[in-house]
Amino acid sequence: MKVLTDFRYSILILLGIIILYFGLRLPNLTLQPIFADEAIYVRWAQVMRSEPTLRFLPQSDGKTPLYMWVLMPMFKIFEDPLFAGRILSVLSGFTSLLGAFVLGWRFFNLKVGLWGAFLVAITPYMVFFDRMALVDSMLAAFTIWSLILALQLIKTPRLDLAMILGYLLGGGMLTKPPGFFNILILPTTLLNFNFSPNHRVKRILKQFGLMIIAILIALVIYNILRLGPEFNNLSSRNQDYVHSPERIFEYPLDPLIPHFHDILDWFPKFFTIPILLFSIAGIVYGSIKKNKTVWVISLWAILPLFAQMYVLKTFTARYLLFSIPPLLVLGAFYLEYLSQRFSVKKEIISLVLVLILLPQALNFDIRLLTDPASAPLPKTERTGYFEGWTAGYGFVEIAQFLKSEAAKGPIVVGTEGAFGTLPDGLYIYLDKVPNISIVTGGPKVSDELRDSAKKHPTYFVANKSRYFQPEEGLELIKEFPKAKGSIEQDSILFYQLKQKTSDVNPRMNALNNTALAVKLRRNHGREPVELHKLLPLK
Repeated sequence: MKVLTDFRYSILILLGIIILYFGLRLPNLTLQPIFADEAIYVRWAQVMRSEPTLRFLPQSDGKTPLYMWVLMPMFKIFEDPLFAGRILSVLSGFTSLLGAFVLGWRFFNLKVGLWGAFLVAITPYMVFFDRMALVDSMLAAFTIWSLILALQLIKTPRLDLAMILGYLLGGGMLTKPPGFFNILILPTTLLNFNFSPNHRVKRILKQFGLMIIAILIALVIYNILRLGPEFNNLSSRNQDYVHSPERIFEYPLDPLIPHFHDILDWFPKFFTIPILLFSIAGIVYGSIKKNKTVWVISLWAILPLFAQMYVLKTFTARYLLFSIPPLLVLGAFYLEYLSQRFSVKKEIISLVLVLILLPQALNFDIRLLTDPASAPLPKTERTGYFEGWTAGYGFVEIAQFLKSEAAKGPIVVGTEGAFGTLPDGLYIYLDKVPNISIVTGGPKVSDELRDSAKKHPTYFVANKSRYFQPEEGLELIKEFPKAKGSIEQDSILFYQLKQKTSDVNPRMNALNNTALAVKLRRNHGREPVELHKLLPLK
């Protein structure tokens, strides 16, 4: 009770921040169109839940499966699979908020912790990606808590802390391969080590021993992935995403300089100018004051960021998300300094700072909740999430229509695309729905799909930008426009494939109770199925 009395105002502020956090994440959570990777991850989780032998399915594409493992039981709670995936990211982001609070409180003071939690709650960078069914929010949570345990291990070297740190490091690596950065930068926490002469050698050896234990535990956890049949893909796919050392040495400033230009575009918009300036000021002020904790936190944020700028072929803002919470804590550190700096009442200074931070951030955040396409996103991000072929519109409506048609008898649905937004954006809403066969393919209607139209109602779903010429026999049911781009406006096209009169098969009625077999493939439907094979319906 004494704690509640002594910290009652801080507890109320923290509760208010938590309410603000969920108020900026949960409303209209499925309003934003589904992104290609969201569709893939959610579909993987559905397949893994249905088929125990495919629990390591993400390895087929060089991905790690922890996010999908955690998502699997959530389908029992939430009917909408996309909502289930996005709520998992919301909860992961909340874990990051708690991490920012604990990091600021434990290694600076309580007010820094509250400022840190507040910045995580309102920063558009966090809000945007916490509302998407992507693995990056989970990696950010593992990273900030790994940083907390690593700093605490320096302060109080204990075996139990080393073990917990190992679990967190391992969890980060099971979430996404960049989790390895947390192990690589772990030695930077030694900057916070007390190098006083008193038993120095003994303490250093103990510290190194505990770090080695943590790393070994993390590696043991990571090696769980060897149980999967395609473990080698985790390394073999690196060439698809990472430049070779030879190329990096040959062109050391490429892609560093182009990626630096990307960051100059992303950060002012995703952070907002005030939050970005306060975060930079926190690094500068802490460095001037030779605050070793600030140095460690800065290195945990900046080193992975620069490493990815150097080596990644494909560079997007979400890849940097796990560096953002530590940067926000540094911004909180500077905000607390400012609130103490002036002779005016601290409450007034804090209120002024809040009023400086909120307008631009809330303008961005509220647009994400009400009209996501109008949010002031960087151009490259807007293209991927709202305008291009990776953005999926109308899938819920299409799925509802197909379910109603499937209730009358077997139907076939062809998709332009074999992996990604199509067909996975449809798969997730048609999981285990009887009488529906989904056939993946290219931008043209295949002969096999036309043959199926002679026997069953057949439909075709395509991106307008990738489906070049309307073909004979296609009747447009509905077009779902995407956000308008700078060049042209793309859309999702939903057709019914009509058979020609000359092709009518008088024996078609005999096939009304049959359906096309769709073979479950480990590569998750990347190849078209064989349409000529018919199996009796069960």
